Amino acid sequence: MKLYFDIALIIVAVGLILSILFQAKGGGLGGIFGQADTVYRTRRGVEKTLFRMTIILAVLFIALAVVALVVK
Repeated sequence: MKLYFDIALIIVAVGLILSILFQAKGGGLGGIFGQADTVYRTRRGVEKTLFRMTIILAVLFIALAVVALVVK
């Protein structure tokens, strides 16, 4: 049973790492040329889905880690 939790943790960890790396950082190239990066903008489309998926994967990772610790 522990083997399944370990495999699930590895898969979720890789997914979490990829979802964090794919997210846009800061204001992009506009920050180089003086554009304010504090401008509020909403997440739309893929960016919104990626943000929600990151949250879900983080919660799932923590839950799996706690369950794997209890099972051990």
